[in-house]
Amino acid sequence: MAEEKKRKTSVAEFVNQVRTETSKVVWPTREETIRTAIFVFIFMVILSLFFFGIDSLFNFVVNFLLTLA
Repeated sequence: MAEEKKRKTSVAEFVNQVRTETSKVVWPTREETIRTAIFVFIFMVILSLFFFGIDSLFNFVVNFLLTLA
């Protein structure tokens, strides 16, 4: 099984390839970025309240069970 030798890329060729690929990237608009950040913040608040409630419920149950002993 003969392995094919890979051709090394020069620095200039690499930079040109990076620029070409970067130009293909579709960057989000400012409005999309703000909307996404707001969504993440709201979702974070909802999840933190949910986990706070679950933790409080488990704390109540454990304390109740410990008072029975």
